[in-house]
Amino acid sequence: MTPLRAFVIFPLLAASVIAFPALAGAPPPRVSIQTLSELSVPGSAYDTSADADGDVARAFAQARIQNKRVLIDLGGNWCGDCRVLAAIMELPEVQQFLEAHYVVVSVDVGRFNRNLQIPARFGITQRLEGVPAVLIASPDGRLVNVGHIEALEDARRMTPQDIVNWLASWA
Repeated sequence: MTPLRAFVIFPLLAASVIAFPALAGAPPPRVSIQTLSELSVPGSAYDTSADADGDVARAFAQARIQNKRVLIDLGGNWCGDCRVLAAIMELPEVQQFLEAHYVVVSVDVGRFNRNLQIPARFGITQRLEGVPAVLIASPDGRLVNVGHIEALEDARRMTPQDIVNWLASWA
């Protein structure tokens, strides 16, 4: 590559990463399973008695200290897609990746009637269209994945690697 081309191309690449933060994601881990049929899906993934406000506040405090993003998984135990996402996030290679890049908190939203103050903090006041809804926020509380929070609501029709690739794209 000539110096002139490098002078033009590299700033353009840097600008695209800044303009499109999802392009700056960390490389995703290779998932140890190929299909969801190989996955052990939990019967319940959300603590219905948890203090969601306290859990989210602690997640942001930890994220500021560790300079990580916060991943808030909004879902319900009745939701198969939510339980699939929870099981994917529990795979050892995925859990290790998540711990390196995010502070993760799961929030039970019941049947869209519990803990809705959590998405409201980010300006999401209309009814969630589906779950899981995943909020990715910077340590200072700015929602990073605006317009993409319900991208995993059809997790049962995605491959395990596709789910992990999506999670990694915001890291």
